[in-house]
Amino acid sequence: MKCILDALHDGRLIELPDNQKGRALEYLATLIEAIPDLGVEGITEKVVAREQAHNTGIGKGWACPHARSPVHGEMVCSLGWSPAGIDYGAPDCEPVHMVVMYFVPESQKNSYLKEISSLARAIQTQPEMQDLKSLSDLNDVRHKLLDAITIALASTAPEAKARMIQLEVRHAAAAEPPAAAPLPIDLARMVAAISIVVVPGAKPIVLAQDRDIVQALEAAPNLVPQLVDKSRAEHQGLHVLLRSLSNYQPDRVVYECFAFRS
Repeated sequence: MKCILDALHDGRLIELPDNQKGRALEYLATLIEAIPDLGVEGITEKVVAREQAHNTGIGKGWACPHARSPVHGEMVCSLGWSPAGIDYGAPDCEPVHMVVMYFVPESQKNSYLKEISSLARAIQTQPEMQDLKSLSDLNDVRHKLLDAITIALASTAPEAKARMIQLEVRHAAAAEPPAAAPLPIDLARMVAAISIVVVPGAKPIVLAQDRDIVQALEAAPNLVPQLVDKSRAEHQGLHVLLRSLSNYQPDRVVYECFAFRS
């Protein structure tokens, strides 16, 4: 679900200003078309045409429309939250509160299938993902999505590690020495929960299980001001997303965040 994580970091989560299905799809498609350097137009038409052929409501208040393109590039998505709900024609006849729209280049078909499978599994297995009517604002939506991504990545880690081991065995059994390959990504470490403690007159203290994250973020010169201004920060390839904050006496603040490496 890294595509959703990227969308949250880049600010592509919006409260939909219109509960009419066609207009909602248009807003989200325009959001994708506005991504710098994407260079693709006509996403609205592609999404609407596919929607007419097959309803993309997946139930439990969620829908995942998408547009495919023969161009090469990265898969991206935009997210729209509808507090009142959209009459989407979903299979369970329930209104849709969360629309996740994907733009899928031809070379990213497999990545899309993995991402949508992870999202569908999270929706079906996490009751809090189905309780969209109780959300009051975009911050609540953002926090729920971040929680879901963390759980989904952690749940896929054992399977991913098993695949890595199988791949290493195949390489070792090859007749010729394999070329050096990049280190596999440990999915369990892609997203880390961290706390940042701010005390007046002292440097911020980062609490995390990953020593590299602690060292990098405690050396970041503008970490807290970025979180205060934008609810996110970036330093040396580390992205930090603000989840919540708590005030303690005297004049101390604890920022609860998620961190991931680009």
